Amino acid sequence: MKRTMNIAVVGAVALALVACGGDSGNNTPQAPTYADGKTFTMVMASDPGTLDPHLTSQGLALQIGLFLYDSMVNIDAKGQMVAGLAEKWESTTTTATYTLRKNVTCSDGAPLTATVIAANITFVGDPKNASSRIGVYVPAGATATGDDAAGTVTVTSPAPDPFLDRNVGSLPIVCDKGMKNRDLLKQGAQGTGMFTITEAVANDHYTLTRRKDYAWGPGDWKTDVRGLPDTAVIRFVGNETTTANLLLAKEVNAALVIGPEKQRLQAQQLFRRDSVAPLGELWFNQKAGLPGADESVRRALTQALDLRELGQVVSSGTGKPATSLVGPTGPCDQDTVGSNLPATDVAAAKSALDAAGWAAGPDGMRAKGGQRLSLELYAPTSVGPGVPAGAELVQQRWRDVGVQVTLRNVSDAEVGQLIVGGQGSWGATILPLTVNLPTQLVAFLSGPTPPNGVNFAGIDNAEYTANVQAASAIAGTAGCEKWAAAEAALFRHVDIVPFVYSAVPFFGQGTTFEVSQTSLTPSSIRMLA
Repeated sequence: MKRTMNIAVVGAVALALVACGGDSGNNTPQAPTYADGKTFTMVMASDPGTLDPHLTSQGLALQIGLFLYDSMVNIDAKGQMVAGLAEKWESTTTTATYTLRKNVTCSDGAPLTATVIAANITFVGDPKNASSRIGVYVPAGATATGDDAAGTVTVTSPAPDPFLDRNVGSLPIVCDKGMKNRDLLKQGAQGTGMFTITEAVANDHYTLTRRKDYAWGPGDWKTDVRGLPDTAVIRFVGNETTTANLLLAKEVNAALVIGPEKQRLQAQQLFRRDSVAPLGELWFNQKAGLPGADESVRRALTQALDLRELGQVVSSGTGKPATSLVGPTGPCDQDTVGSNLPATDVAAAKSALDAAGWAAGPDGMRAKGGQRLSLELYAPTSVGPGVPAGAELVQQRWRDVGVQVTLRNVSDAEVGQLIVGGQGSWGATILPLTVNLPTQLVAFLSGPTPPNGVNFAGIDNAEYTANVQAASAIAGTAGCEKWAAAEAALFRHVDIVPFVYSAVPFFGQGTTFEVSQTSLTPSSIRMLA
């Protein structure tokens, strides 16, 4: 079985996955005049390849999916749960019950039933289906039943999930036609969302048309909203300079811009909404036989880096030191990084590699038993130009301690196939996971490796697993101390190295909108006259 995903990167990455929505841009007209019937055009870095919301974790696919699919609950810009397809819910750590809104229909006109929603949950929860959403939204082995007469969905999880109502409630819901034929979801959609796909041109654009019968939007949704676009176009542009030029020329309405071009857009006083999210996370492939399988090597490679310097390069000078694997306004706000990661110490790095048997040769490069210490460093390109630039800095610093490093820039599709899918020869990667909750990280930090799971780095940390088990039995934020202990154990063993957060800006031209969970919220789009 193969699972593919991009990680919820900010922009890509992405493993799908909430940072906090925040609004650091204040360039909204004081008294905006909205216009109906317009087209909203949004730029994204690349075509995610598949739009099936249960079989991808790519951040770009999930962003497009927000136009096409609804979930039982929504998360607002403040991180709070509000109504979606469900009007109310209740839960424990092992059961959750949702009461659905009435008269919700699918894009093909068919009514959405509790039975169909239950089938979505059970599909994702069944490991045989290799959903990339298992363990992220739906616990492995969880099942659901639907009562169509009562309009309720009841979920049962074999293992405790302290945020069960929020996790399962956030799953994008596919309508019956799409559940029966998933081929329809690759470049199309079968959902209850505000938009439907009317044209799909691979690697160029998607054209979406707004449903005029849509009456079940997030929270206290009003059907007489002014300024909603009739059409939304998603364009794929790989170059951020081109993207910035399109915004300034008023040829497009919105784009996420992570690299240096954001300074130029800020200077032009464009509308802006930010989300703060993990951006710099260094992973080592711990597959047997690779350098990253040795903790002493991981530690030495981390000691060879100045993480603050690296963070500034990756974030184009705007980042802040990371304090956790979850965004800074997640339910648990402890600083788990602190002193748990090794400090910069190049001399100690060289000594540790010596002690591990990697001796420096006449050319300064290290080898053991005739085999050079070498690895491939993968850098996702859709996270912005800072990540490839940061990878070049890492290459330089590791070469300084005698490690042969080969750089490889990879697209979102390659992240899913080569890194998360386990088909690549990567030794290290800078790849952010953007998640809402600590529970959503567990499948990526423990358990089965590809192709049977998404623990793509092959992490096996008993202390992490033990603390996760303890935390999972405690509902809500009461378990934050255990979640913090679990993260700290990862950092002490250098299983993953988080080093920078970034305020990720969405810029707008001729429109206003809000951001939640590092994504632009389609229902918040208002076109200006």
